[in-house]
Amino acid sequence: MTTFTGHLGESGKTAILDATEIRVRRPAQGTAGRDRFISGKSKQNAVKAMVLTNAEGRLLFCGEARPGSCPDITQARTSGLVGLLDTGPWVEILADAAYQGLGGQTGGRS
Repeated sequence: MTTFTGHLGESGKTAILDATEIRVRRPAQGTAGRDRFISGKSKQNAVKAMVLTNAEGRLLFCGEARPGSCPDITQARTSGLVGLLDTGPWVEILADAAYQGLGGQTGGRS
């Protein structure tokens, strides 16, 4: 099975990485971890999904949804994305400042 890193490495294409927030209802009062869903960015209750697409918008990788308070770079680490980038060929990934330092964790492969 070829991963997206192999596909991007062979084709020389660039990928785009970002997390998107999806607004959700606040968990019921008394629920453990209720405050974890509050996003510091949008000041609302949300879950975040991290996605990686190619320049045409085709989905190449999607991490699991996490509470809105989870930092983007933490989501990249826990989703297995860093491991895929660390062991695969060099690929160019465009990302915002929320992923600063990711290149150092992947041996400069991204």
